[in-house]
Amino acid sequence: MNPYLIALLWAVVGAAGGSLVRWGSVKLGVLEGLEPGRRWWQEYGPPVLCAALFAIYGFEITSLPLLIVRSLFVLVLVQVIFFDFEHHLILDRVMFPAMVFALLVTLTPLVGSNLGLWHQAWFAGIGMGVAAGLLFLLLSFAGSAIFKAEALGFGDVKLALFMGLLLGWPYTLTALFYGVLLAAVGAIAFIVMHRSVKGTIAYGPYLAAGALLTLLQLP
Repeated sequence: MNPYLIALLWAVVGAAGGSLVRWGSVKLGVLEGLEPGRRWWQEYGPPVLCAALFAIYGFEITSLPLLIVRSLFVLVLVQVIFFDFEHHLILDRVMFPAMVFALLVTLTPLVGSNLGLWHQAWFAGIGMGVAAGLLFLLLSFAGSAIFKAEALGFGDVKLALFMGLLLGWPYTLTALFYGVLLAAVGAIAFIVMHRSVKGTIAYGPYLAAGALLTLLQLP
């Protein structure tokens, strides 16, 4: 089939998936006692971003199972980006199932050598997940001790663990680098817009964006 046609069809699937992400985020927000926002980027951002990313995957990936699995992880990361931007919160109801799914994908090389997302040993994802989670846990404690305030939330710790499970070695490091770089740009933009260094930014969306960028580069 023509790859451009596949990309177009998968973009439609992505738009539908992004709309489902937004609908689910609103429902989950209500369960958390949060009022959903009605700004244009909050309502239309998830379907537009998912459609664009799905189109890229549909064009580049010829294996249908791999296309489906990576696209599902895209939905998780897009949900984290927009929900954390909106509410400064990363939900356990999203992260725990996502971590279990990532762990199962990590273990698939035990079944077949061509399975998995990154074509490496099954323990690479587990090792990087533990390492990334511990690193962000230490950073969270260090930030609290130094600044006497929460520098990194435990949602960021869980997100880092998920990224390690998802990406393995060395792609987790690449994603974290992208995340730190994007967060620096976001912090500068925040300072310029508010003309003040006071305040906080949500760190999770930048980490999730770094993971998305890295997912696009996986072999």
